[in-house]
Amino acid sequence: MRDQDPRCIPNALPVELGERERSEASRPRSRHLSSAVTALLLAVTGSPALAAAPIFGRWLTDDRSAIIRIDPCGRSLCGVIEQVLDPRAPGRDINSPDRSHRSRPLVGTTVLSGFHLAGAFWTGGRAYDPKSGRSYRSMLAVQPDRRLKLTGCVLVLCRSRFWTRVN
Repeated sequence: MRDQDPRCIPNALPVELGERERSEASRPRSRHLSSAVTALLLAVTGSPALAAAPIFGRWLTDDRSAIIRIDPCGRSLCGVIEQVLDPRAPGRDINSPDRSHRSRPLVGTTVLSGFHLAGAFWTGGRAYDPKSGRSYRSMLAVQPDRRLKLTGCVLVLCRSRFWTRVN
């Protein structure tokens, strides 16, 4: 399923404005539009309390092919393949664009890296797809139904996948 997600467009994430900026009558119309987009995003995605939703732990991928463990990595977040469930999957990262990585095992391969918390979203990261060997600019968000929404983008085209928490 392909969908265009405006949150994947650079500079479309919510921005806090100070009192001075809000009170300036001469500010450009684009700032008014930005505020409207921010309000719309908060209304659609939920309250800022959603930011506190736990993201760390084990997640089953949407195609049920692997379990990914998400943990803090310094000041950011990263996800590693903890278990491969698909018996047809190769045991090695054979599609990696880096030839030296093609012999490394899939278990232990980092598939999420560089994400930072920004309100209710984890942004600024990359998601690596070992099936294709490609990495995508991505965003993560825990949904109200407790699923993890992983949105990967190329230019302005985005695709979302939903992972399920594993106990």
